Amino acid sequence: MNRELKLFFTAVSFYSRLPVPSSVHQQGGGLLPGSIRYLPVVGWVIGLLASAVYLAAAYLFGDNIALILSIAATILLTGAFHEDGFADVCDGFGGGWTKEKILEIMKDSRLGTYGVTGLVFILALKFAALQQLLIHPIHPLTLCCTFIVAHSLSRFAAVVLVFTYPYARLTESKAGNAVERGKRVNLIIAALATFLPLLILVLLTARPSLTLIIIPVALMCFGLGKYFNKWIGGYTGDCLGAVQQVTEVLIYLSFVLLWKYI
Repeated sequence: MNRELKLFFTAVSFYSRLPVPSSVHQQGGGLLPGSIRYLPVVGWVIGLLASAVYLAAAYLFGDNIALILSIAATILLTGAFHEDGFADVCDGFGGGWTKEKILEIMKDSRLGTYGVTGLVFILALKFAALQQLLIHPIHPLTLCCTFIVAHSLSRFAAVVLVFTYPYARLTESKAGNAVERGKRVNLIIAALATFLPLLILVLLTARPSLTLIIIPVALMCFGLGKYFNKWIGGYTGDCLGAVQQVTEVLIYLSFVLLWKYI
């Protein structure tokens, strides 16, 4: 199997629950650091499947139920990978006041009040943002590209964090191996994979203004990165999950404004 294909399947295997060839699992963790280049491509797959679930469910049950099922599908497809990270960050930064305490809380598998509250809030906000975004009829192809952009760009934000700040935990961990930055080419390939669907969306809608979506995502990524670095001296895998979730919602909210006013 081609090495790039192996890297892609490794990314799919680690960042989602989608099936991959059995030979990929036999590679161990050796390909995991390099597979980060395909994290936005995993976003393509998740976004495509999420839009397919929405379109099918909307035809059968209506928009609101379709949105809930679409969000549920993304959670199932990723094994709540990013949502779990977001909840741990809420618990850690909500309940800890030192680097050691924050990291200790985030490592705890139990979910606390901050985590539950954060999850409820972000899922509700995601539903409301998508509901507002889809209040007007959108061509299925445009809808599909919108979902793909949101899932790929939000994952690229996490990749950027990996190349900007150090890993905060001193001890070895599965996540630490997964988010090793590796070569600069990983960032370049991830960027190309991210901006391709955005370019397609711009061409489909004939609205170059949609590229402005990059600005709030960059600002949020910068702000969260600085915040994490201030408190724990870098990032953890949970921080990357939080970045993905927050920027995904931000993308939906930004699209609402761009479609409405620009």
